[in-house]
Amino acid sequence: PARSCDARLDDDVGLSFALVAAGGCEDAASAGAANHRARRAAAAPMNGAPRLFKDDDAAAMAMDGIAALDGALERLAEGQTRDIARCITAAETDPEGFGSAFSATHPELPAVPVLGITGTGGAGKSSMVDELVRRFLLDFPDARIGLISVDPSKRKTGGALLGDRIRMNAIQNGRVYMRSLATRQSNLALSKHVAEAVNVLKAARFDLVVLETSGIGQSDTEIMDHSDVALYVMTPEFGAATQLEKIDMLDFADVVAINKFDKRGALDAIRDVRKQFKRNHDLWDAADEDLPVVGTIASQFN
Repeated sequence: PARSCDARLDDDVGLSFALVAAGGCEDAASAGAANHRARRAAAAPMNGAPRLFKDDDAAAMAMDGIAALDGALERLAEGQTRDIARCITAAETDPEGFGSAFSATHPELPAVPVLGITGTGGAGKSSMVDELVRRFLLDFPDARIGLISVDPSKRKTGGALLGDRIRMNAIQNGRVYMRSLATRQSNLALSKHVAEAVNVLKAARFDLVVLETSGIGQSDTEIMDHSDVALYVMTPEFGAATQLEKIDMLDFADVVAINKFDKRGALDAIRDVRKQFKRNHDLWDAADEDLPVVGTIASQFN
């Protein structure tokens, strides 16, 4: 017996179109409507995409991460972009298998400094990273830098806008590697695979690794577990001075940057942050200019 045209359109587009064309619908009107929908659906993948994917296709079609490496682990020291990318992807898709293979292939890692950059959403972290990369390339003409930027996944859709690179103009250089990661969870500032990604960049013999988190709240200090030096980026618009007591990163950050320093109230903000930094670190007698609290305008660095 013939099924309804709507039911057939839930199947593969090609099969639906064949059934409709064969006259399997109950009446001419529904056949014409279904034929039109099938033609539109069949044409859609031709506009740049080989096929249409559903939410669960990624898990169903995922390749074994280790099998897909094709010797990339052994070639990491050569610093080839594709090998680095394959290894980080394998760490995300098959963390246990990758961890075992990576430890066996790279039992010891070179000592590569990791700069962690964190701060509130919209504070200008990506613009700050862009300028740091530009100056690094100018000051160290033979050195290589690896970037890992993490963006938040939305709880409602599960998707993430990996938009950090939108602000970065200096990364188009053969000595720069950048990888964007999603947190995969809505309440974290870092991906749970960020440690593996950092180790991959170390094994690839980069001279500096920069790790940028997604926007964080007042109590988040996750970056401290993965970095040697931590830079906390904030803006002058933090509210009353008492709010500074709640910001955990002022206890742990090695450097505090008050970005968007051209905003009204910036001088008052840096005064209050320096006072808070002195209290947190018991530096009562330190001069303000000796504290690692600086004002920046990332949008005007160049």
